[in-house]
Amino acid sequence: MAKFYARRRCGILLALAGLVASAGLFNAPAASAALPTPVSGATARSYLATLPVRTENRTGYSRDLFPHWITISGTCNTRETVLKRDGSNVVTDSACYATSGSWYSPYDGATWTAASDIDIDHLVPLAEAWDSGAGSWTTSRRQAFANDLTRPQLLAVTDHVNQAKGDQDPATWMPSRTSYHCIYVRAWVQVKYYYGLSVDSAEKSALTNHLSGC
Repeated sequence: MAKFYARRRCGILLALAGLVASAGLFNAPAASAALPTPVSGATARSYLATLPVRTENRTGYSRDLFPHWITISGTCNTRETVLKRDGSNVVTDSACYATSGSWYSPYDGATWTAASDIDIDHLVPLAEAWDSGAGSWTTSRRQAFANDLTRPQLLAVTDHVNQAKGDQDPATWMPSRTSYHCIYVRAWVQVKYYYGLSVDSAEKSALTNHLSGC
């Protein structure tokens, strides 16, 4: 009788495992796995307190002033490097073009199997950086910013979501997945702090509000 109940319990557990797996819960992606881990909420709050508050100025801006994408290794440029870093089971050809794989976009929770559906987002947009002080940088520093794989600045996301974000800061745009907001603002502040960029008053207010819950 004990063996019967043991077999029955085992069967029930296996059935439940099958249901969970079929629901895709065992394969749920970790939203922040690919992005370099940003600083903690406490550190981000301390960084934000030191950022100068200034009115933005876009005079003279051109995306071409931020050279990208650059060669990172062999035939792989920055975009292709991030696609490989952020994707699952990514296969590339001799030119480093992603021919297959899957990509999970932490902004909206969508998964894509074609690289053409993915944009590489500059978490702090190039135009926003220009507005915040990058207009006075050298071209080499702007290139480093536009291709930064060390800070949490580049991320593979759904293309139309990235296009909807455009050059907006957290005062007017945040990812639709609220569970990603803390990661997003921590990364935003870290990048701005590292590069010595300013914030405007509405941006600082939004960042302060979001970071209060991190």
